[in-house]
Amino acid sequence: MNASSNARRRRTVLRAAALALGLGASATLALAQQAPAGWPARPISLVVPFPAGGTTDVLARALADKLSQSLGQPVVVESKPGAGATLGADYVAKAKPDGYTLLMGAVHHTIATSVYRKLPYDFQKDLAPVTVVAMVPNVLVINAANTPAKNVAELVALAKAAPEKLAYGSNGNGTAQHLIGTQFQASTGAKLLHVPYKGSGPLTTDLLGGQVAMSFDTITPVLQHIKGGKLRALAVTTARRSSVLPDVPTLEEAGLKGFDIGTWFGVLAPAATPKEIVARLNAEMVKIIHSPEFAQRMQAIGAEPLGGTQEEMARQIREETAKFAKLVKEGGVAIE
Repeated sequence: MNASSNARRRRTVLRAAALALGLGASATLALAQQAPAGWPARPISLVVPFPAGGTTDVLARALADKLSQSLGQPVVVESKPGAGATLGADYVAKAKPDGYTLLMGAVHHTIATSVYRKLPYDFQKDLAPVTVVAMVPNVLVINAANTPAKNVAELVALAKAAPEKLAYGSNGNGTAQHLIGTQFQASTGAKLLHVPYKGSGPLTTDLLGGQVAMSFDTITPVLQHIKGGKLRALAVTTARRSSVLPDVPTLEEAGLKGFDIGTWFGVLAPAATPKEIVARLNAEMVKIIHSPEFAQRMQAIGAEPLGGTQEEMARQIREETAKFAKLVKEGGVAIE
């Protein structure tokens, strides 16, 4: 996807969010006002399918903090990592559809649909979209002390000189980082060694320690280490540069055509959750996401707040599932 189409998509999402906040939100707000009496009457669990410390966890906690105030009940972030984020998704898909168990989903789930030969849930049928929360660019980073490359071309040269010696870490098999690494190799002819982790926390630890040479992780968990000089950012994987790393080129600018993969994060509920509860959650979350305070928190971690309607999120999931199915097939990525 090129920069102009990316911008059009962003404008579409923002228009949808504006409708959700303005006159176009009347139906949603009407449904929200009809939420079952007494809901919520107890704490809500927001399941993060990765270990604590990663981008998903950071975003979930930022949202949960404000949502707790808005709903008048604690929103507790619960970590259920494993299997490329699919364990947490399966847990929520099978949870009681009463509005008390939610998933902080991500782009990884639209990829997993094609990567895993068999999943115990159907992401589009068993989970109901609430809203997209934010998008975070992914960034190609290397251990500054152990990997001497100063740019993408030098990194590719190093990788080609020693096939499968340079290891890149990901948040797990079938995640965006895994697929970006696969596409990077296909585009450059370099052969890398893939090392899957359960999330950004343990991945970043090993990247700093030199156990892996590089990663294509989201900006959030590595930003402080880039600024501190321990990690070197070579390129972002989205169609445009990141506002928090304005001097870092895109992979497209570095000579790799066709790269535009960022990581979005959004909230979903079990599919049979009453539509009135989902509408209430959407209305409350969109209001939070578009608040100046939340926007400031997102800027600090390199995230772009989005927000929007349930229908917009459902459409995005459908489109990206099809897009990644093509990339997965071309890359020959499959997991039993």
